[in-house]
Amino acid sequence: MRKVIASVFVTLNGYMVGPHEDMSWVLDNFNEEMAKYAGDLMNSMDTILLGRLTYEIMTKAWPEQTEATSPGADKMNTNPKIVFSRTLEKAEWGKWKNARVVKDNAVSEIARLKQLPGKDMVIYGSANLIQGFTQLGLIDEYQLLVHPIIMGGGKRLWTDMAHPINFKLLRTQTFKNGVAVLYYSLAGK
Repeated sequence: MRKVIASVFVTLNGYMVGPHEDMSWVLDNFNEEMAKYAGDLMNSMDTILLGRLTYEIMTKAWPEQTEATSPGADKMNTNPKIVFSRTLEKAEWGKWKNARVVKDNAVSEIARLKQLPGKDMVIYGSANLIQGFTQLGLIDEYQLLVHPIIMGGGKRLWTDMAHPINFKLLRTQTFKNGVAVLYYSLAGK
């Protein structure tokens, strides 16, 4: 069965993006080890899951990229994308016709997708989607890329959770730049 994996860049104090959607801290720390991690993750999946805000940010940048200008662009652009949004009517991704919107029934849609043949599905960013899917028990694995930086503002990964949620550490990976990848599943899964 296919898995849903959430892959998230996060600061030591839990921010995914800084003020004004700043993610320069990720690019400042990006190295060959992180590129290998990203490439391995892309090779393990065939579907990208996004929330509306992350979709809107990514669609401004990725569809115009090529493999020559941004390694990974071919897979980012050609893999199917599902945007979970109650407000979007359609999702476009440049010249590719591979993005669609799911407005309702996320639980049944994820259950259906998990049963289809293929590789894993990955959520990039999308804090609201990750929070909602976590509360519904839809995410099989979390890959948190913790950067050795703290910020005083921006968007946090975890906010206003209704109740405590316990995780089980699966493994860790560290890079020379100080970034640690923490692999978790929900406790009890």
